[in-house]
Amino acid sequence: MQYRTLSDGRTSFDVSTLCLGAMNFGTRTDEATSRAILDRFVEAGGTFIDTANNYSLWGNGTGRDSEDLLGRWMSDRGNRDALRIATKLGAAQKDPSKPLSNTPPTNFEGLSAEVIRRQAPESARHLGIEHIDVLYGHVDDSEVPLAETVGAFGELQAEGLVGITGISNVPTWRVVEAREEARRLGIAPYGVVQQQYSYLYPAPRLGRNNFVTPGLLDYAASTGAAERPPLALTVYSPLHQGGIARLDKPLWGGVDHPSSHARRALLHEVAGEIGATPNQVALAWLLGAQVPVIPVVGVSSLAQLEEALGAADLVLDAEIRERLDAEPGEAR
Repeated sequence: MQYRTLSDGRTSFDVSTLCLGAMNFGTRTDEATSRAILDRFVEAGGTFIDTANNYSLWGNGTGRDSEDLLGRWMSDRGNRDALRIATKLGAAQKDPSKPLSNTPPTNFEGLSAEVIRRQAPESARHLGIEHIDVLYGHVDDSEVPLAETVGAFGELQAEGLVGITGISNVPTWRVVEAREEARRLGIAPYGVVQQQYSYLYPAPRLGRNNFVTPGLLDYAASTGAAERPPLALTVYSPLHQGGIARLDKPLWGGVDHPSSHARRALLHEVAGEIGATPNQVALAWLLGAQVPVIPVVGVSSLAQLEEALGAADLVLDAEIRERLDAEPGEAR
């Protein structure tokens, strides 16, 4: 396992470069399997675990199932201090009588100061911890002034409840403005952004703000100086929910186009040549990129976890990476 430092210029700590996504733990992935996955992840050197306060609300869960399971597991194992726990708020139900949706009307609580002040301590309580290492706004909220949102996050940091703050599902310009607003307020800026990202990339579309963009990568690469504190990127669905490994699986989220099919076929070709799996090559591509990111890997079995762990130390040589980075149709 490899590690990197997360920092917002004021608070810093190391995390494993593979983050374990716990979205389905305690619901679609039963408790015994979830605990076995968590134990093996830690045994392999994993330290970074990701959850949220609304996971499985759209299915058979309460929204807090994953946080609750992690809390029980950490209590039983006594390993809280060896871990870095990230959770999210802002996308739980605003109106409990209405469903959540990824398209309007979303029914998200949003990122008002009231929501942040109410929900963050609740997440800590369900997790059974006194300090949340990373707290994200789950979905950008353009209806609330940035000063209110980042100011409320800053208050939680000043109180010691939160270490590093972040934002997810957000356009790049809002990240920049939020960090500038934090500077004006004299508080720590967002130190992490979580977006969707994989070797398969969607067609451009106005309003598609949940994917990593070249502009966001370029901005993240520019950070790390005193006048521009560090910004790390964590990425969800790095294996496109099975779409990387299975050639027969439909592609979704704007990714179903000829270039994606060509890139997926190339992943399989390269994997066969180097004796790895397509999923391992896809994760290694993210981990070793010019602007590296931290994949949030959601698994539902020990076998899936073992496959992901096999990518943690896989280094793609320059020739392989050049082939993978070539535009579809270019000579290789």
